[in-house]
Amino acid sequence: MGVLKLIYRLASFLGMPFYRGYLESAVREGPIPRHVALILDGNRRFAAKKGLSWVDGYRMGAKRTEDLLKWLLDVGVEHVTLYAFSTENFRRPREQVEAVFKVLEEKLLELKGRIEFLRENGVSFRVVGRKDLLPESVRRVASEMEELTSGFGSKTLNLALAYGGRAEIVDAIKKIARKVREYELDPDEIDDETVRMHLYAPDLPDPDLIIRTSGEERLSNFLLWQSAYSELYFCEVYLPEMRKIDLLRAIRDYQRRKRRFGS
Repeated sequence: MGVLKLIYRLASFLGMPFYRGYLESAVREGPIPRHVALILDGNRRFAAKKGLSWVDGYRMGAKRTEDLLKWLLDVGVEHVTLYAFSTENFRRPREQVEAVFKVLEEKLLELKGRIEFLRENGVSFRVVGRKDLLPESVRRVASEMEELTSGFGSKTLNLALAYGGRAEIVDAIKKIARKVREYELDPDEIDDETVRMHLYAPDLPDPDLIIRTSGEERLSNFLLWQSAYSELYFCEVYLPEMRKIDLLRAIRDYQRRKRRFGS
């Protein structure tokens, strides 16, 4: 049995480049999701499995996220939203929260140093969430990135930091309530579009596909308003382990579904 397993794994390994090439070709021939959102999960569990510090796990997850962005842009996705830190994550131990923001700041500075990649691909960067909750250093770098890339093009890279779907809806309701109080808006005129226009990124189309790594199967308070008709895909691998072939499988699965939008 051990020899058979070894032979199977070797055959799988040797055949993987051919399968990946076939899969990529098939994906490019099908409908490409315009907006893909990712719930980035599994960094700490990956680190524990490998005997690494969880800080190293986050660093490896952040590095793989860069790869995911390149792969998504390469197949034609126009908008990418990354769920990096939720409002609930602030409840974690202080040293963990501080370490996560340290890694985030490092990666934002690295991205700033390679800003030509975003320019060449026509990608504008922005942060969505309760920015006032972010450390000042992270908020400053993010603001600089938003300003530097604002004219790069119509594609977007959206980083959800200090973000929660319920918090976003609450904040939208507050904005609408203020307009009603100031007689700028008639309550009878409030509809779905009114709410959309008061979300953090009102110009961003709803995600066609939401991918979550690590095997967990829930949205975890991510894009609750926008995900009403999104296709969901749950990937078994932890974020640092995710391969291009895993991403291609997610998109291929999306292409095989029939989207009815409630009709």
